[in-house]
Amino acid sequence: KCKFCFHTQKNTHKLGLGKAKLGLQLLQHSGTEKINFAGGEPFLNPELLGELCKYARQDCGMAVSIISNGSLIKPDWMKRYGEYVDILGVSVDSFDPATNAAIGRGGDTDKNQHVNRMLKVRELCSNQGILFKMNTVVCSLNHDEDMNEHVSRLEPYRWKAFQCLILKGENAGGPNDINDARKLQVSKGQFDAFIDSHSGQSMLIPEPNTVMQNSYLLLDEELRFLDCSENGKVPSQSILKVGVEQALSQAGFDDLMFHKRGGIYAWTRERSISN
Repeated sequence: KCKFCFHTQKNTHKLGLGKAKLGLQLLQHSGTEKINFAGGEPFLNPELLGELCKYARQDCGMAVSIISNGSLIKPDWMKRYGEYVDILGVSVDSFDPATNAAIGRGGDTDKNQHVNRMLKVRELCSNQGILFKMNTVVCSLNHDEDMNEHVSRLEPYRWKAFQCLILKGENAGGPNDINDARKLQVSKGQFDAFIDSHSGQSMLIPEPNTVMQNSYLLLDEELRFLDCSENGKVPSQSILKVGVEQALSQAGFDDLMFHKRGGIYAWTRERSISN
C-alpha cells in the first residue's frame, strides 16, 4: 500500500452492481462523457470492474479509463473486457526496487519486477488497442530519480506527474488518518526540478497541488462527490439520493482549473467497426 495515498479505505461498504449501474445512468443523463475507475486498486474486484466498464462503454456511451498499480491485471480479463476500455493508466512512482519498497509498492528485491510488470501491462494494452498511460506521484523518495530511460521504453501516450498531496483525515498523520505522508511531501521547487529533468518527454503533464486538488470530480463508494477544497475530503449527498446536479453543487469543483490543466483531451481509442 502506497504510503502517500489520500483515498484510504475508511469503511468496508461495497456498492452492488445494480446501484453502480444506476449511478452510471444518472451520470450519463447529466452529460458525463468519460468515467475513470480508480481506488485503492480497482482490480481487487475484477468482475465488478469489468461489468462496469462494459456497461459504461456499451450502454452509456462513455469513454472508459482505469487507474491501477498493474499487479493484478490478467490476460484473461483483458481478453474479456479490454474492448470496453479506452485508457489504462498504471501508477509508476519509481523504477528502483528499494524506492518502491520505501513508498509501499512491494518488497525490495534484486530483480526489478515492477518494471517487468509494467512492460507486460504495456504489451497487453497494445494487443487490445488500449491507450497506455502512466501516473507518478513525486515525493521526497523519488524527486531526484531520473526516469527518462524507462519512460521512453514504456512509451505512454500520457504521463501525469503529481506533487504529493496531503489531505486531512486521510494521510496527514491525524488520529483517524490511516497514512502519514507528511515526510513524503516535496516543495514546489523540488517538484519543478523533477519536471525540468524530464522535460524531454513530450507526453509529460505536470500537476502540482494547486492544479490537482480541486480540478477532479471524485465519487466515493457511496457515489458521493468528495470536496477537497478545504484540504480534507467532505462528502456530498449521494447522487442516488439527490441526483447529480444537487450533489455536484457540494463538490467544491474548480471548473476553470479543470479546463486550464487540459481536462478535455482525446480520451477515446480507435475502434474497429466490429467493436
